[in-house]
Amino acid sequence: MSPLNFTHILTQAVDELSESKSYKGLFHQHKDGEPLPSARVLNDIIDLARAILFPGYYGNSTLNSHTINYHIGVNVETLFNLLSEQILAGLCFASNVDCATCTESKREEATKLAAKFISKLPHLRRVLATDVEAAYNGDPAAESIGEVIYCYPAIKAISNYRIAHQLLQLGVPLIPRIITEMAHSETGIDIHPAARIGEYFTIDHGTGVVIGATSIIGNNVKIYQGVTLGAKSFPLDENGMPIKGIDRHPILEDNVIVYSNATILGRITIGKDATVGGNIWITEDVPAGTRIVQPKAKK
Repeated sequence: MSPLNFTHILTQAVDELSESKSYKGLFHQHKDGEPLPSARVLNDIIDLARAILFPGYYGNSTLNSHTINYHIGVNVETLFNLLSEQILAGLCFASNVDCATCTESKREEATKLAAKFISKLPHLRRVLATDVEAAYNGDPAAESIGEVIYCYPAIKAISNYRIAHQLLQLGVPLIPRIITEMAHSETGIDIHPAARIGEYFTIDHGTGVVIGATSIIGNNVKIYQGVTLGAKSFPLDENGMPIKGIDRHPILEDNVIVYSNATILGRITIGKDATVGGNIWITEDVPAGTRIVQPKAKK
């Protein structure tokens, strides 16, 4: 049958899809002169950031102690330029005014934020070094630090999270969430950029881990695959809509271990040095030093 015989079907579909009521809430009205966030460019930004934070493991593999200053300098300058544009896109996307009329002021703000982020890179590297150490020390199968940096999905996901969290702290909209969702797609580890996570953090294996926006994780915490730090049912406002901005995710204090497929829900506290066994559902506080495991089946 000729494609021409389907013209009326195609035309009807186009007409229905073009009706304003069909795309209400799903359509972003682009304004002339307004940049849009780019997943491709953000991927380049993450590659550059990893090359700066882990020199020799990512990016140019031929650098050495004599050329490292040059290579990092080039990468930092490129990162600054790309990040400035993406921050500008995020600012414009989140703005309620026509960004075409305030591009210069927004651009100045974006470049200042990008510079502030660059100034935080030494701190990010120091913290990520603790995460790498925790992953290496926590896994008997790890044969070298290099293996951990190259291969472990946790390091990739935590790197994206720490980059995104820093951007979020600087007040950058939208871009941080895109960056953590990129890691989610790459590794299966879902960490919201607003979560607060201490040093020496590691996730063993990692797939299926969820860490909610208001989660607080202390130092030297280890979690395994399939762990959820989530929320219980959301309180609703007078219009029946979920109330935003409330603390609804767990707090894990220092030295906590959470084994695979444990589900911890609500604004509860898992106390210092506690251990949560696998396949457990927890909605109440766990005292410091407690070991929670499934009861043995009775014979």
